[in-house]
Amino acid sequence: MTQSPILFSHVLNGAPDPDGPTDVVAALRDERLAWAHIDGTHPQAQTWIREELDYLDPQAVEALLDVDTRPRSSVVGEGILVILRAINFNEGEDPEDMVSLRMYLDTRRILTISRKRVRAIERMNQVLHDGGGPSDPGTFLVRLTEDIVLNIGNFQRELDELAETLEDQVYAGQADHMRQDVLELRLKVIAARRYLTPQRDALLRVSQAQSPVIDEVTRREIEEETLKMTRIAEDMDELRDQAQVLREELSSQLSDRVNRNTFVLSVVSAIFLPLGFLTGLFGVNLGGMPGLNSATAFTYLVITCVLIVVGQLTVMGLLRLINRRRRS
Repeated sequence: MTQSPILFSHVLNGAPDPDGPTDVVAALRDERLAWAHIDGTHPQAQTWIREELDYLDPQAVEALLDVDTRPRSSVVGEGILVILRAINFNEGEDPEDMVSLRMYLDTRRILTISRKRVRAIERMNQVLHDGGGPSDPGTFLVRLTEDIVLNIGNFQRELDELAETLEDQVYAGQADHMRQDVLELRLKVIAARRYLTPQRDALLRVSQAQSPVIDEVTRREIEEETLKMTRIAEDMDELRDQAQVLREELSSQLSDRVNRNTFVLSVVSAIFLPLGFLTGLFGVNLGGMPGLNSATAFTYLVITCVLIVVGQLTVMGLLRLINRRRRS
């Protein structure tokens, strides 16, 4: 017998929870306010939804089964369809690679589907299992949205703290091995930002939806979560710009270091160029070279080289002083 794709199921209006998959199907059809969470990767998930939930609007079924989703919401028939993204807490995966959560809610049933573990769903399941939790679909949507937005906000604050730490290190001149850290920060921000603005817009549409699921209390609560998502999206935009500034500063510091090294090499080359010429000239083995028979010729040559170096350094110092005075 094939295992049911239902992971969690509860009745929210005080009645006993469904007794097995068959009772879940019955609860989703009758007057009990039932919630079922479906594993979207289960091989029978699509067949189960199409056969057991055939009373749902075809558009809602198609959206619930879609593999690639973006945050959105729309009124579908007597219910409302909401697709959100939550922080990815799955082991070995990146938090910014947010997991998709698909929801359909009407006055008699709540259906949620995900293809990966969603901790907000697991926490909701635990609360309902303990006898607490929401008792109507609007409150269910609000509680779940609050959980998701809270964790997105915590993730954004972690990135903000990381950016401040990197900024302090970069401007303190400790940027030798930080290019990879700054790159990872930029990639995290870019990956997260792709979902934040659509999620804000989806929540805004939920707050404006004309549906029996969205009463005035639910509307105000969702509006509050929309404002939080707006702030998070704006903070992420600021983080993106901050990461770009850090990258430019790292490039500037690297360029300055290369320029300093090039300048030092140029100075050394300029000093040793005439010295190399003299030593090369006096090192030829040809008759008629001055000082061949003098015991002090080498001493004079060394003194001459030293004087040339001193003269070059003096000229360079005077030129540098003149340039500084011109700039001032």
